[in-house]
Amino acid sequence: MKKVKMFGMATLALLGSTTLFSAVSPIAASAARTKVVLWDGMTGPYAKSLDKIVKQYNNSQSKYTVVRQSQGNYATLTQKIMAAAKSKTLPDMAQATYTQVPDYEKEGIVAPLDSYMLKGSNKISKTQLKNIYPGFVSSSKWQGKYYSIPFSKSVRVMLVNQDLLKQLGFSTPKTWSDVEKISKAAKAKGDAGVGFDQSFDMELESLSNAAGTKFVSKNLKVKFASSKVLKAADGIYGMLQNGEAWTAGADIYGTNRFAEGKTALYFSSSAGVSISSTTVKKFKLATAVFPSYQGKRSTELAGNDLVMLNNNKKHQAGVWSFMKYLLKDKTTEQWAEATGYLPLTKTARNSASYKNYLKKNPLYKAAADSLPYGFQATAFSGYNDYRTEMLNAVDLVTSKKESPDKVFPASAKKMKTIISENK
Repeated sequence: MKKVKMFGMATLALLGSTTLFSAVSPIAASAARTKVVLWDGMTGPYAKSLDKIVKQYNNSQSKYTVVRQSQGNYATLTQKIMAAAKSKTLPDMAQATYTQVPDYEKEGIVAPLDSYMLKGSNKISKTQLKNIYPGFVSSSKWQGKYYSIPFSKSVRVMLVNQDLLKQLGFSTPKTWSDVEKISKAAKAKGDAGVGFDQSFDMELESLSNAAGTKFVSKNLKVKFASSKVLKAADGIYGMLQNGEAWTAGADIYGTNRFAEGKTALYFSSSAGVSISSTTVKKFKLATAVFPSYQGKRSTELAGNDLVMLNNNKKHQAGVWSFMKYLLKDKTTEQWAEATGYLPLTKTARNSASYKNYLKKNPLYKAAADSLPYGFQATAFSGYNDYRTEMLNAVDLVTSKKESPDKVFPASAKKMKTIISENK
């Protein structure tokens, strides 16, 4: 195995959600079966839901026993994977972001899935593959091979203060132009109209992708300082400068400020909707799909995948068996209903059971309705360093109030160097 390098904190920040709960004890393995070890960062109700699925899988067949071992949180999970790679004590599979895959592959940590996924009696058929939403499938590939399957996936959505919108004389915005009008109207009455997390990078790339440009293209051309990205960035920068919008600052997430009732709209991960639903008490809360921009809808997907690690090759068939079980329509539907994460397949999304779930839990409908518009940022070796530079650029725009036209071109040059050095 090649020498393993440590990943920076920016990658760790991408991974997570709530980390306040204690780790869940691993499920015991049967001695008569092949034990397959899963490391994850799931906690609290998410861990309990995953435990249930693991138990169902183990009871569904007699060849393998998946043993789930929670690492307590996502940051710790990543650190332990790196340490285990050095000591050659990796588990059989683990949660990971798709953007970690290129560096994991470079270091010999992950194994490709093609020999199981596309070949043999337990492969995925073309029909089954098409049933998975394209945004998830595309991010599972690296250099022409599959290295992960989607699992705990979320998307950017818009949280809406319906009471304040009504006071301002607006309905739920459908376009970014509507958002800008609401932000101006709210500011005129002494409130900020729009709230973002500490960084607005995912909203910005969603806008620029709708206009036809990602920060980094498929062929690894840096577009961060392109006219389309700068136009969208200048729009957000103007809202921030005019006091029409705010970012969460050091708090990272701005849900508490939104919950106070002084902001009409707040852009958030769908994974945080459940928290907002319990913290909002002062007004009627709704959610909506990310607004269209220049006539097109686009919203960035986030969350975690599962990867097969280079541990015991005799266990790899068991790893794939469990992965395929997670991609079953009924399994992903069950997972989505229990956690609020997205269903991975079109059949699960459109099932009678899931539609009934959305009727009872309407705040999650916006995330489900966003699936056809979901995309994922380009992954590549050195992504962590690139993302650190990108977040630094966005921070200069927000905390230092420097214009994107000044900051982004300099950052784009650094990004090109990072990509070139990691090829």
